[in-house]
Amino acid sequence: MQNIAVVMGGYSDEYEVSLKSGQTIIDNIDKKIYNPVKVHILSNGWFAVKENDKFEINKADFSYINAKGEKVKFDCVFNIIHGTPGEDGHLQAYWKLIGMPFTGCNHYLSALTFNKKDCISVLKKYEIPSAKSIYLAKGDMYDLDFIIKELGLPCFVKPNQSGSSLGITKVKSKEDFEGAFKKAFAEDDDILIEEFLDGTEVSVGVIEYKGKTFVSGITEIISENEFFDYQAKYEGKSEEITPARLDKETTKAVEEIAKKAYNSLRMKGMSRSEFIIVNDIPHFIEMNTLPGFSPASILPQQLAFSKISIKDFISNEIESALQNFQQK
Repeated sequence: MQNIAVVMGGYSDEYEVSLKSGQTIIDNIDKKIYNPVKVHILSNGWFAVKENDKFEINKADFSYINAKGEKVKFDCVFNIIHGTPGEDGHLQAYWKLIGMPFTGCNHYLSALTFNKKDCISVLKKYEIPSAKSIYLAKGDMYDLDFIIKELGLPCFVKPNQSGSSLGITKVKSKEDFEGAFKKAFAEDDDILIEEFLDGTEVSVGVIEYKGKTFVSGITEIISENEFFDYQAKYEGKSEEITPARLDKETTKAVEEIAKKAYNSLRMKGMSRSEFIIVNDIPHFIEMNTLPGFSPASILPQQLAFSKISIKDFISNEIESALQNFQQK
């Protein structure tokens, strides 16, 4: 039986969501094949958690000593950390260095997709439309009149590297920018100011399943708030309709562009990409390589729509990680 480290937590405000996602993996993993171990990676330490006991992880080889004094090694890591250090490439680079197989994409793609500006820039070369935006680093000079002229109002101010819609503000007037910048810069040293696209928002699950790129589902997002923010995502302030209410032509266009983005980046594992459809054209917003995986999260809903059990999906992720590791 293979020991699987189900790694959850992280150093960002998304750690609570990650713990719920990790529990979904623990509850649904095929325990006839795998022995799952909760591994909490938190700002106060890395620990294997067994019932009420915690055992410190040895970072030299990602192992731990159990209650019997035995060294426990892992055969593979199932990574389900949202945000840093699990979604931005830091842990992926570490696991690669110590020779540990892990689920999902590599450290470079994790870092690229976590950086909204860079990801959009790369995908533009593959002719994938996106919203017009302006990039600012902390301390940069800026001209609000120019920003408004270029992007219009309303517009969005968002951290360049952050998840779960943390730090995002919908700006409606010139006076709103100061507070929006402060909120975004609290999350990251780089921010994006992005034009408002008035259209249908959809979230598209794209996964690597049984060796093929597969769209697990398209979910239409209808937020009760100004946009699909943290409350809308995790506190029930939105309606999520799977499948999205799109005609056949638009559905096909969304599926094709979502797969094109995934394949163009040479992605691996799970992903969830956000698009806003304007005049029948899907505009790319961002890609999440470790999306929420609690029972209420979008990707599990899409897997259910596609009649893929969470147990089979987890097994597919682990076996794919082991196969990719053996081929290198």
